Amino acid sequence: MGDLWTENYKLKTWLQVEIAVCEAQAELGYIPAEAVETIKAKANFDAARVLEIEKEVKHDMIAFLTNVNEYVGEAGRYIHLGMTSSDVLDTALALQLVASLDVIMTHVERLIQAIRYQAQQHRDTVMIGRSHGIHAEPITFGFKLAGWLAEMLRHRDRLCELQKRIAVGKVSGAVGTYANVDPQIEALTCQNLGLEPDPASTQVISRDRHAEFVQALALMTASIERFAVEIRNLQRTDVLEVEEYFSKGQKGSSAMPHKRNPIRSERLTGMARLVRGHAIAALENIALWHERDISHSSVERVMFPDCCILTHFMLVEATDLIKTLLVYPENMRRNMNLYGGVVFSQRVLLALVDKGLSREEAYAIAQSNAHTAWNKEDGDFHTLIAQDPRVTAHLSPEEVEACFDPKAHLKNLDRVYQRLNI
Repeated sequence: MGDLWTENYKLKTWLQVEIAVCEAQAELGYIPAEAVETIKAKANFDAARVLEIEKEVKHDMIAFLTNVNEYVGEAGRYIHLGMTSSDVLDTALALQLVASLDVIMTHVERLIQAIRYQAQQHRDTVMIGRSHGIHAEPITFGFKLAGWLAEMLRHRDRLCELQKRIAVGKVSGAVGTYANVDPQIEALTCQNLGLEPDPASTQVISRDRHAEFVQALALMTASIERFAVEIRNLQRTDVLEVEEYFSKGQKGSSAMPHKRNPIRSERLTGMARLVRGHAIAALENIALWHERDISHSSVERVMFPDCCILTHFMLVEATDLIKTLLVYPENMRRNMNLYGGVVFSQRVLLALVDKGLSREEAYAIAQSNAHTAWNKEDGDFHTLIAQDPRVTAHLSPEEVEACFDPKAHLKNLDRVYQRLNI
């Protein structure tokens, strides 16, 4: 990904656009075909020389064209005819964004497959679900991962749509009126570059497209952060239901030899913040003065390389993190049954309601026993319920036992798996 955002690659795309425009002009008879052949054979640039010229002229596109003409010679007078700088800059930027999305989409697929595999492996790995950070009711670790998978599939769909809207170029000249360039030149140029012409450009392609690009990356990396935060919480010492892979020779702390820290998940959390920060800048770039200014340009020189490289790295890191994740089913079962299975309180409530008690009566019985168990280190909700005469007057021992069977909570999870083809 980093290669796509080097100065050399940027100038390469500029030259690609200039040559494509020359080819379109020759095809339509505006310039000699022989001149285009000369341009294609000789056109080149030297990034260092471009910067040297730019120090004098204070204009990057003029510096680039001056350097290209040093290679081309006489035929160089046909380069950039009727065009404005943004015809090249914005069309070339589209090529960079499309190439970056291709890389990102490849790694989105890899992350999807890594999550899908773990969801399959842990389809029946029972654990406690949590709300507000507090034990709620049983789920499976595979079900948790199924939610991650569904989220990443939505991101894939968004990025597929985004590919259409970002693959747009313009060769419409100053303020976009085609005064000095035939619209057919734009159409042919874009076709040859694999782009669509912007239907109504000003002197630039409107920045709502580019803001959507950054927003999509920010949204996806926010999801990766969600996964990372979950892993961090589940790796806490007092939980320890999953853990990042800790390689041989790895060290967790310079001071405390026992430490095994979730450093990769924390790294992903921090990087997501950076991408989100750029999302604000991308929105600010939309409001340019009149037909164009260049306030967006300095932002984009930082924003696009950062966002694309960060997103690419986060996808690679998250994929390996999930593929190598250590899962501890024994700890999941232990945590689920803390305080004698207080998490089965709703099953007790419903069983009592089914026997004719009002919801208020059943709730009070279940809650009082649950809180008694919760307030003691060795509290045992299961035993309290089994011995409570308010319960035994209505439920047999077998019916009480059935309330504490986690399978009752999992009976419909297959529907989720079917929807996701897991």
